[in-house]
Amino acid sequence: MDKDQLSNFIRQEARSLGFLQVSFAKAAEMTEEARNLENWLNKNYQGKMSYLENHFDKRIDPRKLVDGAKTVISLSFNYFPAEQQRDTDAPKLAKYAYGEDYHFVLKEKLHKLLGLIKEKTGDINGRCFVDSAPVLERDWAKRSGLGWIGKNTMLISPQKGSFFFLAELILDLELSYDAPIADFCGTCRRCIDACPTGSISEKGYFIDASKCISYLTIELRDEIPKEFAGKMENWAFGCDICQDVCPWNRFSKPHNEATFNPKEGLLDMKRADWLEITEDVFRKVFKNSAVKRTKFNGLIRNLKFLEE
Repeated sequence: MDKDQLSNFIRQEARSLGFLQVSFAKAAEMTEEARNLENWLNKNYQGKMSYLENHFDKRIDPRKLVDGAKTVISLSFNYFPAEQQRDTDAPKLAKYAYGEDYHFVLKEKLHKLLGLIKEKTGDINGRCFVDSAPVLERDWAKRSGLGWIGKNTMLISPQKGSFFFLAELILDLELSYDAPIADFCGTCRRCIDACPTGSISEKGYFIDASKCISYLTIELRDEIPKEFAGKMENWAFGCDICQDVCPWNRFSKPHNEATFNPKEGLLDMKRADWLEITEDVFRKVFKNSAVKRTKFNGLIRNLKFLEE
């Protein structure tokens, strides 16, 4: 197989595993992105996420993650649900957390894809990444034309919107590389105006994560600062506001991944069910769920804060 045939083979096999889009970029040091990351960190916009300061050299150069790396394959996977929570007064979950934890689901699919590639190419060096290693996934997806990074700092596809996960394969294998696409945010500022905590900068494209509702309800281990009281808009785990208002998400369609379907009864939980949740119910409802990241005590903290 030449590199064009191999690239097409990888696209075909990835889509057969359920991936939405697949694109390829040449592995190289990310100079401009490194400056942007350093500037963001220097402003302390990472909040208490100190791990984002670690392994800076690996974040900006995939060749330090995989010896001899030549290609970064970026893949997207749809998680937009067919249904949403029914009680409009109930504390809200980000849509990505309705089903099983995507880290495990997508990692398994990536390993299958890597195995299929090795069957065609022989013993190559490659690694799989799903939001759990020092990889600038949105920047690589942008480089390879999977979408553009919008004013809400999410990757947006003109065909698919933004309700998708990102994953990467880094290989010591040369493939046919794709090109970036244009930014189509234009003069729109719906995400900027809709963010209740003001986490998105006035001109967009820059986010103070320490003010983001997703950070406050998931990553932050301390008490939520009082300055955010009355601004959480009933989000108990994560937040979808900047995606819900984005006009490009009119193209979002329900996913076909069974593991991302919500646990039975989850979408029917009423406000009282949430406020009275016990640790046993938490373990049952959120078994294998991304919600376990905040732990039971974290969820209770969030629920109590919404009542203040």
